Amino acid sequence: MPNAKVLSEKQAIVEALAERIKNASAGVLVDYKGITVAEDTALRTELRKDEVNYTVVKNTLTRKALDKLGMTELDEVLNGTTSLATAENDPIAPFRILNDYSKKLGDRFNIKAAFMDGKVLSASEIAEMAELPSKDALYAKVLGTMIAPITGLAVCLGQILEQKGGSLEAPAAEAAAE
Repeated sequence: MPNAKVLSEKQAIVEALAERIKNASAGVLVDYKGITVAEDTALRTELRKDEVNYTVVKNTLTRKALDKLGMTELDEVLNGTTSLATAENDPIAPFRILNDYSKKLGDRFNIKAAFMDGKVLSASEIAEMAELPSKDALYAKVLGTMIAPITGLAVCLGQILEQKGGSLEAPAAEAAAE
């Protein structure tokens, strides 16, 4: 029978892990067996830039935390080496970054499973998420779409003004002369 102190420490770890998973907008479980320290350091640096929390986890404690949250479907992948990447802000970041590393490192680094907003994702859904652009890229695309009509109108008005013999610099020159 385990020591009461050890048992309470493990229970605290399970509680913290369950809280982290519950608060995450997305999470990815990875088999990292065989990557070098340099590759792991580069991965962690890139994940940190996108505010992704990445840690090596114990399978038994992770299983208990996931079961507590009702994600028992993930129990079957919790064997061997396991790490967990979670993101609170940009749910696409862990998928994109870990998928890139999985492609680069081949069999030494594999995505085991993933979840988003408490729902376990299938392999095809994971692949789709990994192909989406980053949150900032999506914002830029939306902003560009919103600004396009206004920019088009400004260009059109400028051309009409030039055709009529006017210039955009004329009002500025008149204002400076006054």
